[in-house]
Amino acid sequence: MELLTPSPGLVFWTSLSFIILLVVLRKYAWPSILRALKVREETISFALEDARKAKEEVEMMEQKKKRILEDARGERDAILKEARELKEQIVDEARETAREESRKMLDKANKDIEKQKQEALQEIRDTIGRLSLEIAEKVLKEELSDRERQKKVINSYLNEMNLN
Repeated sequence: MELLTPSPGLVFWTSLSFIILLVVLRKYAWPSILRALKVREETISFALEDARKAKEEVEMMEQKKKRILEDARGERDAILKEARELKEQIVDEARETAREESRKMLDKANKDIEKQKQEALQEIRDTIGRLSLEIAEKVLKEELSDRERQKKVINSYLNEMNLN
């Protein structure tokens, strides 16, 4: 039973040694412990502040990245639109050039055809004129082989000319 009931001397000495220990700890160890805790608290608060700043910077970077991506998409869309417009313009110009060239070629072909037609008509006229002269020459040679006939033909032509 001795273990369950402490003696008053043991309680006194235990209390006295506890109080001395508290005084020594309070004088020498407690300021160092409090200083270490304060440093630790400041370190933690600085770390939390740095983490908050880093989080804000990450959010700002994300927003900046989104803006850059949106700008890049806008530029890409503008470039694609400009390329499409340029393509359409080039195709339209090529079509117009082709139309102009085909029109010029048709005009030239029509002029060539008209020129060849005129040349052919002139050649036909020349040929008809030559043939007419040859026929007239042969006819006149036959008709004018006789002297008497020559005088009659000349007189008839002279009369026709005088009347006209």
